[in-house]
Amino acid sequence: MLDPVARRLTGPVLDGAARRVATTGMHPTAITAVGWLVGVGSCVAIVNGAWTVALVLWLLNRILDGLDGAVARQVGPTDLGGFLDIVADFSIYAGIVLAVAIEVPAARLACIALLVAYYVSGTAFLALSSILERRRSEDYIDPRSLRFVGGVAEGTETVIAYVVLMALPQHAEVIVWIFFVAVFITALQRIREGVVTLSGSVPAYYPNT
Repeated sequence: MLDPVARRLTGPVLDGAARRVATTGMHPTAITAVGWLVGVGSCVAIVNGAWTVALVLWLLNRILDGLDGAVARQVGPTDLGGFLDIVADFSIYAGIVLAVAIEVPAARLACIALLVAYYVSGTAFLALSSILERRRSEDYIDPRSLRFVGGVAEGTETVIAYVVLMALPQHAEVIVWIFFVAVFITALQRIREGVVTLSGSVPAYYPNT
């Protein structure tokens, strides 16, 4: 929901940094790998109760996630890079929830519910993206590696939710439950979009989100 605004605000900064990074010859996939390791570090920090460290590493992970795509646009994106970027994102999103469940026993049920919501939302997103790509309809043009379907909880909302979670771990259970509701609504939105679009009842169009 907030992703378009976030891209407008961060895009110029990331593009400027990407131009400088591209001149060093660093490959975007290497940035993805480093970002993933930083994200794993955030998960480990949570398990050890080092919430401030986890927060710093999470924000660094998100910066690197934005940077790898910006560098890819400078040197030429690849399908492999797009694939690895999605895998890295999803694994860290889930890894942080798992880490919270380990460190905060009271939040375990909420964490399980959130992972289920992630699973349903991600399945709807990836399945619809795959089908639309197979159809190759011009109405679904998206400059990114996958064709995205928006919703209440997207990347920017996840960043904000995790920042609040790591800043206020004493309220982890409530925060996770609130974010579960957002992700669950997103899952329903994506399922509805898939049903409506694939039934052909309305023109197939998704704006870039």
